[in-house]
Amino acid sequence: MQLNADLRQRACLDTHSLPWIDSPAPGVQRRMLDRDGGEIARATSLVKFAPHRSFPAHTHGGGEEFFVLDGVFSDEFGDFGPGSYLRNPVGSRHRPHTNPGTTIFVKLCQMHPDDQTPVRIDTHKAQWQPGLVPGLSVLPLHQYGTEQVALVRWEPGTQFNAHTHWGGEEIFVIEGVFADELGDYPAGTWLRNPAGSRHCPYSTTGCTIYVKVGHLPG
Repeated sequence: MQLNADLRQRACLDTHSLPWIDSPAPGVQRRMLDRDGGEIARATSLVKFAPHRSFPAHTHGGGEEFFVLDGVFSDEFGDFGPGSYLRNPVGSRHRPHTNPGTTIFVKLCQMHPDDQTPVRIDTHKAQWQPGLVPGLSVLPLHQYGTEQVALVRWEPGTQFNAHTHWGGEEIFVIEGVFADELGDYPAGTWLRNPAGSRHCPYSTTGCTIYVKVGHLPG
C-alpha cells in the first residue's frame, strides 16, 4: 500500500474524518496517515486499542516512535498515560496491551539503525523551555543527526517568524488550533511540509503541537 508515500509532497489530513481500519489484532484499529508497504511498512498512523486488548509480541525492525493521546498504553516496560512520549529503537521488542483502552499517534520504520537510545518521557512532568518568540514554549523530546522532535505550546495570539524548513517539518495538533497562511488546523490535524517549504505560523486561540523537523529528504 502507498498512502501519502511521496515525502517530497505536502500532506494535510483531518484525522477525525478518516475511517478506523481493523488491524490483524482484534480490538486494535488504525487511521492511516502515510504508509509505504504492506503490514510491515514505513507508516504514520493513529492506533486505537479497545479496553483489555493487546497486540502480539513483535520486533521493531525499523524502530517505533509514539505519543499517547488518551487512555493508558502498557508493555513490559511500564504503564504510560496521556502525554507520554516513547521511542523503541531498531531491533527492540515488546508486547503492547491496555486495560482501559488507549489511542496513540505512532510512527514506524522511520529510525536510523544507529539511533539506539530508548526514550520514555512523561511530558506533564518534564521541563518546558522558552521559545524563540514571546508566547512560545518548547519541550525537546529527542534529537539524532538532523532530526529533532519536540512539543511546542503556543499561547493565544502568538505569531512566529516566516521560515524555511530545509529538512522538512511534520506536525500533529494535540490541542487548540494551529494556523499559517494556508489554513487553520484544529486538534487532530496531521501536517507534513516537505523539505524547502516555507510558512509563517501562528495561533489565534492557542495550541499544543507535536513537531518533527529535519527528517525529510530534500
